[in-house]
Amino acid sequence: MNRTQPLVLGIESSCDETGVGIVRGTTLLTNTVSSSMDEHVRFGGVIPEIASRAHLDAFVPTLEQALADAGVTLDEVDAIAVTSGPGLAGALMVGVCAAKALAVATGKPLFAINHLVAHVGVGLLDDRATGRRQELPENLGALLVSGGHTEILRINSITSDVQLLGSTIDDAAGEAYDKVARILGLGYPGGPAIDKVARTGNPKAIRFPRGLSQPKYMGTADEPGPHRYDWSFSGLKTAVARCVEQFEARGEEIPVADIAAAFQEAVVDVISSKAVLACREHGIKDVLLGGGVAANSRLRELTGQRCASAGIRLHVPPLDLCTDNGAMVAALGAQLVMAGADPSGIGFAPDSSMPVTSVSLPA
Repeated sequence: MNRTQPLVLGIESSCDETGVGIVRGTTLLTNTVSSSMDEHVRFGGVIPEIASRAHLDAFVPTLEQALADAGVTLDEVDAIAVTSGPGLAGALMVGVCAAKALAVATGKPLFAINHLVAHVGVGLLDDRATGRRQELPENLGALLVSGGHTEILRINSITSDVQLLGSTIDDAAGEAYDKVARILGLGYPGGPAIDKVARTGNPKAIRFPRGLSQPKYMGTADEPGPHRYDWSFSGLKTAVARCVEQFEARGEEIPVADIAAAFQEAVVDVISSKAVLACREHGIKDVLLGGGVAANSRLRELTGQRCASAGIRLHVPPLDLCTDNGAMVAALGAQLVMAGADPSGIGFAPDSSMPVTSVSLPA
């Protein structure tokens, strides 16, 4: 196996995107994604069974397209990497079974990859604009915001040492966006819809709660509270629902744009403030923003402002690499190969609740 510039094929199927990416070392050759999002729109959210069946239909065409776009064959691949968790159990199973089948058929080593750490690993790919190789700074932080996860991490080693500093204790930010969008009649997916409508609203028109920001949860730097770096969005979602009910009870027109703007401000305010607090108190000077909600314009803006004020450098991958994709899985797989890590073999099972502290599964 080539350990210096490995050609790695990455497979992602944790939710509703079937992704196949191919990298050579840190150079991205192709990032091919087939999404089943349109099939979930009428349900207002991802239906696991539909997602799993869509992966079955999409995998072979997506793999063939990726190999063609990269101009390589399976025989040339040095290793295969696949998302083994966290994610939807059925969806993960499709990708893992496909990866195992490829590994057995080709004799290539297989690495079982953590989906969340892969969001950070994508930051190691060469800059597509300049072609320059990128290095992850020492003592790096990562803020991951998506439909299933909201977490702040400390990356001591991308291949072996990831520390969870804080996370949501209920809804993820993206999940809250979807639920609030449904309340406001904005459709699915909620993130882009609310982001668009919020631009015409007044974020100060309504003051929505910032979960877990009270002193009893925050504590102090010397005596941290139980949820100093954690988030909660379920109460915020309920507050929006009650606000809408009050307008309806009074027979007044619902100010959708103002509610959307105020809701979004509450989300990005508490996410960015707690993330920056965690970075400052752990001496973190660089933070990577990843996950599907990283595409949100207000989150990028406010996080950027607060990081700059705190002397923290914010790194944001290209938007197509923020959402779930195979390139990030291949990127982390390549890092493991270059670090001399042992393959996972084919005896592992997908883990829908795989902890972020497990970068990959051992043999």
